[in-house]
Amino acid sequence: MTRVHKVAGALAVAALGVTLAACGGGSEGDGDAAASDVLRVGTEGTYSPFTFHDPESNDLTGYDVEVITAVADELGLEVEFFETQWDAIFAGLEADRFDVIANQVTINPEREELYDLSSPYTVSTGVAVVPTGSAIASEADLSGLTSAQSSTSNWAEVAREAGADVEAVEGFTQAVTLLKQGRVDVTLNDNLAVLDYLTTSGDTDVEVAFEVGEPSEQAFALRKDSPLTAEIDGALETLRDNGTLAEISERWFGEDVSS
Repeated sequence: MTRVHKVAGALAVAALGVTLAACGGGSEGDGDAAASDVLRVGTEGTYSPFTFHDPESNDLTGYDVEVITAVADELGLEVEFFETQWDAIFAGLEADRFDVIANQVTINPEREELYDLSSPYTVSTGVAVVPTGSAIASEADLSGLTSAQSSTSNWAEVAREAGADVEAVEGFTQAVTLLKQGRVDVTLNDNLAVLDYLTTSGDTDVEVAFEVGEPSEQAFALRKDSPLTAEIDGALETLRDNGTLAEISERWFGEDVSS
């Protein structure tokens, strides 16, 4: 996923009992988080339940926010979040506006060639969301249809490979809006995000039609050959071994989706 750079200003992020101030601004340095004691994190802030603003407190929160905060805590670093639209998030990483992307980046060969990807911290499947009662029932039905997707997302590629035309949107919320307006036929996304949307919104105008693709793994993305990659992998291993990843996962999804 990816987007236009908007820095989060003085956001209070509560994670694992540790409150971290996600202050806006942030200098564009050499990306040496250990030297500055700050880990600069690019994230959307609009992709529930992974990275979004609590509707009551407006605090930045979510599964990805908590996991990367736990990683930073393990490394003895503070966190500074930079909110960025998905379709520009990798450009922000390359421009050294932040050190790492925490936004459900799906591991695939193209990204592995361009970036360092951490060990996975989420395993999920994709699903197709359609208007309730739609006749669309399988991946074979997608050929010739219009699918609303973030244009650079993994799901956009899945839709294209199935023969669908992609209507570019900024995120899942906009995709569902177009779907309900009848302007697109389908949207593909992560099953965890879709389940969260259906559960929290109570929306009965759309439904899950079928699963798409193979199970996928999500990771943190860093610039190629970043010295932080090995440190983040080490922190993730520790958090996996001591049960922290499972605890965060259970809190957000009711099950362990971290492996």
